[in-house]
Amino acid sequence: MSKIMLKNVRLSFPSLFERASFNGIEGKYEATFLISKDGNTKAKIDAAIAEALKLAKVKVDPSNFCIKDGDNSDYEGYADNWSFKASRDRRPAVIDSDKSPLTKDDNKLYAGCYVNAVVDIWIQNNSYGKRVNSNLLGVQFVKDGSPFGAGGGNEDVTDDFDDLDDL
Repeated sequence: MSKIMLKNVRLSFPSLFERASFNGIEGKYEATFLISKDGNTKAKIDAAIAEALKLAKVKVDPSNFCIKDGDNSDYEGYADNWSFKASRDRRPAVIDSDKSPLTKDDNKLYAGCYVNAVVDIWIQNNSYGKRVNSNLLGVQFVKDGSPFGAGGGNEDVTDDFDDLDDL
């Protein structure tokens, strides 16, 4: 097991309380974490990946790693960061900064907030291919951040509608 703590990273595409769904197909609990290129977290991830590959005695093309260069992504906020995706079949632990449990109704975790995350690197080597994957073990809220995709979502459009009483 190559457990890693990702500290003060931005949360993206969180499916922490319900499984992700794509085209009507239910997936796993998952999240992507944006890791600043300025810190030493990438070196810790690289070391964990190297150790896991050594133990598994398998070679995996880096294009099949769970960490990607955010500069190659078109998603908001990914530039100048590493993008690290983790998932799990079971719901991960989700806690607040004081370690109290969080629920979906708390509306505290969203794409763009800052979190700590505990992940575990593992090697896939089966009929579905060779990959370096990551289990999502837990997420802790750290602080608020600018929400991703909120650019036009909070505009007041009340005046764009007709007054239905006049009809």
